[in-house]
Amino acid sequence: MSKTLVAYFSATGKTAVAAKNLAQAANADLYEIKPEVPYTSADLDWMDKQSRSFLEMNDQSSRPALADKDANIAEYDVILLGFPIWWYVAPTIINTFLESYDFSGKKIILFATSGGSGFSRTVDGLKHSVSADTTIVEGKILNGRNSVDELKKWVESIL
Repeated sequence: MSKTLVAYFSATGKTAVAAKNLAQAANADLYEIKPEVPYTSADLDWMDKQSRSFLEMNDQSSRPALADKDANIAEYDVILLGFPIWWYVAPTIINTFLESYDFSGKKIILFATSGGSGFSRTVDGLKHSVSADTTIVEGKILNGRNSVDELKKWVESIL
């Protein structure tokens, strides 16, 4: 069986809960993608056109800095990559993460939390941040309380 990493970005804690349960279900290592400058509630106010998240998501070349680059991606064959859906896609910090490591030959399976939308254009928005021989696939929206047993069934179906 391949070695699996659950890497995730969580601005409010919702995705962190899903990631921790998923890591347990997949018997995988866990890595938190942290921004160099943490997001405040004001930064996350999508109704404010001057908020940090609004400005970042309005500029697809935006690459928020990471707090560290300590993930040992070379150890893993499969990366379950999680984040909240912002503006129907992954936050641009996910592009920063993908562009900070070599994912050549790896399989990346996405999972997300969302207030109401699905993955939409997320896979297309991330493919240009990795090499051509990296596989990125849409996984699952993990809203609500997904039990470890439920997640095990999903993990077994994708790995």
